[in-house]
Amino acid sequence: MNNNIEGKVVVITGASSGLGESTARHLSQLGAIVVLGARRIERITALAGELAGSTEKALAVRTDVTDSKQVQNLVDAAVKAYGRIDVMINNAGLMPHSPLERLKIADWDQMIDVNLKGVLYGIAAALPYMQAQKSGHIINVSSVAGHKVRPGGAVYAATKHAVRALSEGLRLEVKPYNIRTTVISPGAVATELPNSITEPDVAANVKKIYEVAISPDAFARAVIYAMSQPDDVDINEILFRPTLQEV
Repeated sequence: MNNNIEGKVVVITGASSGLGESTARHLSQLGAIVVLGARRIERITALAGELAGSTEKALAVRTDVTDSKQVQNLVDAAVKAYGRIDVMINNAGLMPHSPLERLKIADWDQMIDVNLKGVLYGIAAALPYMQAQKSGHIINVSSVAGHKVRPGGAVYAATKHAVRALSEGLRLEVKPYNIRTTVISPGAVATELPNSITEPDVAANVKKIYEVAISPDAFARAVIYAMSQPDDVDINEILFRPTLQEV
């Protein structure tokens, strides 16, 4: 039975750890070709070598998603190597929470640049290829914070709400091109994301929430679920949390 994953060319940003790394591993096991983008080139190069083995079904490209040219280069490299791009997973993100009154403007700018503009750059790079193919799947990563705002997380939540709005607008616009769209909103998942919080008191509060964090494999399974549906089924949104997570 066709899993609708084998042989597909999948580009993943933020692939050096956490959600991106886990997803790359799972999709590779199911026969996908994975093209990995991240700033930490040594990590994704090692991962690509591990996943490819004796085949050529994995590729690593150094990518800072705040630079539109680098994101374009990532997608262009995928198409040059494999002839097409079937799935774009805009996963790169960070979460330096802080109360607004602390005026951490550099952190605000960084979250907007990575969490929102990085997604836009991924769409801009992949969409023309998918329009020409008349097929494709764009998967954007939001968060539970894209549904619920918490004190100290206003800017992060704003970026993740924006990703949901952007994804819905994209869904409406790509119908003529047979392109599917999915936005996935994870809760507390055991990744490096909380490490980007520099305020000690805020980090302590987030650490309490993450005591119930689940494996990034949960996210990978959500991606697999969305991708593996028949081509006439479009899974538009997935929201999941650890069973014990309240907020």
